[in-house]
Amino acid sequence: MIRLIASDLDGTLLDGNKHLPEEIFGLISELEARGILFAAASGRQYANLRALFAPVAKKVLFLCENGALVKFREKTLFRAPVEDALLPRVLAEIRRHVGLFPMLCGENCAYIESREEPFYSISMAAYTNCKCVSSLEEVIGKEPVAKIAVYDALGAAEHCIRVLPPRLPALRCALSGAEWCDISAPDVDKGAAIRYLRNKFHLRREECVAFGDHMNDYEMLVECGRAYVPENGYPPLIRLIGQTVPSNDAGGVIQKIRALLKEETL
Repeated sequence: MIRLIASDLDGTLLDGNKHLPEEIFGLISELEARGILFAAASGRQYANLRALFAPVAKKVLFLCENGALVKFREKTLFRAPVEDALLPRVLAEIRRHVGLFPMLCGENCAYIESREEPFYSISMAAYTNCKCVSSLEEVIGKEPVAKIAVYDALGAAEHCIRVLPPRLPALRCALSGAEWCDISAPDVDKGAAIRYLRNKFHLRREECVAFGDHMNDYEMLVECGRAYVPENGYPPLIRLIGQTVPSNDAGGVIQKIRALLKEETL
């Protein structure tokens, strides 16, 4: 029996134009009626996720900032911020490398310090609450920092994910997109957030389903009894998980959820 379905958004549930299929709203209501929790699991901030799922926001579990923050019905269930004391060193390390642009992702607002394009426009478009400040150091201590997102103009898989982890051993670095790498507290990932939800709602692994397209989804996928990667997903992740659904542009996640629900009624 399925009791939880968790899905990544960008590259997974959202199409190539980053649009959320309208069909998902009715599907989430159907899941709720069946007693199945739906979790939107993303590197995005809570404000952005809540706006995206506004028609059904009270029915959705939000795994924000790659699992560093879990919200449900406006309440914070779980948070695991990066220690403020570590942030100046992280920022200094990021700035050492050409092509890297840091963003501090607070619980309520994201902060950037560069107006260089395309980083500035991409950041402002992706984050509902985003402010450009003169220096990121000035916002340290204002609110918990869920993660540091790093935009890599040279390509994250070829550049920052290779240079940053050895220099930041006390933190977790993970690819989150073609140009993005996320730095978080050492034990934070979407899988840890799923484990929290399994404990809170007394869910067995085999009762959980997950969808994701990139390496920041890997831990979430292995924490669920059934895991799928869209055909457009990161090839190394597809090889690791071994189960695919049609691409995000083909609505693969919704197709698979409907197929699973049909199986449940047989």
